[in-house]
Amino acid sequence: MTTVLVPDTTRQIVPPEDRYATELAFLAAYDAGPRPPAWRLTPRAVVTFVMGSGGQPLRLPEDAAVPDGVPRRLEIGGKFVGDRALVERCVVTLAGERGLLLVGEPGTAKSMLSELLSAAVCGTSGLVVQGTAGTTEDQLKYGWNYALLLAQGPSRTALVPSPVLTAMGRGAVARVEEVTRCLPEVQDALVSLLSERRIAIPELAGGEDALAHAAPGFTLIATANLRDKGVSEMSAALKRRFNFETVGPIADLDAETALVRGQARASVERAGAPFQVDDAVLEALVTVFRDLREGRSAEGWEVERPSTVMSTAEAVSVAGALGLAAAYFPGDRDVLGLLPGHLLGVVRKDDPADAARLRGYWDGPVRRRAEQGSATWRTLWDLRTVLEG
Repeated sequence: MTTVLVPDTTRQIVPPEDRYATELAFLAAYDAGPRPPAWRLTPRAVVTFVMGSGGQPLRLPEDAAVPDGVPRRLEIGGKFVGDRALVERCVVTLAGERGLLLVGEPGTAKSMLSELLSAAVCGTSGLVVQGTAGTTEDQLKYGWNYALLLAQGPSRTALVPSPVLTAMGRGAVARVEEVTRCLPEVQDALVSLLSERRIAIPELAGGEDALAHAAPGFTLIATANLRDKGVSEMSAALKRRFNFETVGPIADLDAETALVRGQARASVERAGAPFQVDDAVLEALVTVFRDLREGRSAEGWEVERPSTVMSTAEAVSVAGALGLAAAYFPGDRDVLGLLPGHLLGVVRKDDPADAARLRGYWDGPVRRRAEQGSATWRTLWDLRTVLEG
């Protein structure tokens, strides 16, 4: 039996703990092995949740207690396309209550992986701080309800905990997105927090609430883009408190194409429209992204890489746009004919000179593939004039 996902019409994005609630409940009953403190699933079940059961349905043990609405037999779908060993290392890091830092190029599913891990470990991915240049130390520690503060003075009831402090109290996983975008003095707040596992509250000094201690199971997952490494370089002290794991681009063309197809289809169907983009168009789209990302075509031809990150997430966005165009403007124009214009919009984001690099790609691999007789690439070559716009 496979998981049936019921569309949620009240939220644009459904968090994984809600979207995959049946799978999480099933895995909690399926694997009765040892669990780290406060974990909802065993480490092995967390990996299965993230990577899937390999297309094979799992069956609950005969003596397992089955929650209401949970089947006894269920196939766990794969959610992260990547190296299983990477996910296993991440899970071991979290089981050891050590900080986990996921680094990589933008669009490589670092945030998605952190959400999946958090949902599987502690049942929520929502204890998150978004790192920006405007993130303050209070957002990592605590703030105050100023109405209560003025009326009652400093007290635990007037304190407003940050997502990190909430996670510490629950023994849960907190998430800090784009940690290198935070200013150094804000990042430094994490150093003592990760080493001493407590937060001092000077305003409550002299009472039992002056120190907030982390419950067993608490840990933290942070993400950082390699492109943003120099925004606010992490200190050596902070780096030592994390295990670094690099999340790279998807290595396999077919796997990346399948991911782009699946996510684009889901986004278009959420909009109430059928997904009608041909597989040949999707394969061409993903091939262009991979060639420009790697600086070399599958045939071994050199390609000048644009400064823009040609990520899988961006490819999903383009595929979704093509799907919506096909659904809302049927018959107006061949979907493949829309691809060059969308690619031009992608590469122009960082450097206007990238448009010339895209034209160079058209004059190289696209032309050569057209000359070799591919109808899809012949059509794309004939559309080169679009790139002059």
